[in-house]
Amino acid sequence: MAASADRYSTVAIALHWGIAILVLLQIGLYFAADSVEGPVARTFIEVHKASGLSILVLTLIRLLWRVRHPAPLLPATTPGWQRYPARITQALFYVVLVGLPLGGWAASSAAQRPIDWFGLFNWPLLPLPADRELAGALMQMHENGAKVLYVLLVLHIAGALKHHFLDRDNVLRRMLPWLPPR
Repeated sequence: MAASADRYSTVAIALHWGIAILVLLQIGLYFAADSVEGPVARTFIEVHKASGLSILVLTLIRLLWRVRHPAPLLPATTPGWQRYPARITQALFYVVLVGLPLGGWAASSAAQRPIDWFGLFNWPLLPLPADRELAGALMQMHENGAKVLYVLLVLHIAGALKHHFLDRDNVLRRMLPWLPPR
């Protein structure tokens, strides 16, 4: 379960991939809901909301885990100019993975639209006034945050692939449980 100097802990790996799968699901649900109408679109949006709140909870757990179990360091061969953008990208990821679900939750709350968490219970709404303009502004911020997420995903994946194929180091392998270190 514990991280080593060259690998993330089993818990960190499980949280990373669980959140990654949910983020990809979110993107698919958004585009699927946008391509249909009626009850099917509403179902996609309801699953999108429930998945988003799941991302929020899992990201908060991951942040708490990370405080007690720091990430492995970048290889000593990583140039200093690459370390700073890597840290900034990672920090922005956490901000977005917390901020996007909070923004969607706030928008649903201002619109007074219930959030059904996978048919198990209604997620409590935030104590915001019922205000369509506020809900619209919050939804616009949520959509803008999604665009930031897309950029971060591209940077994150490109960085992982760069480390694996160009630098030929273990940065990607330490998050892939099925690949042994080089």
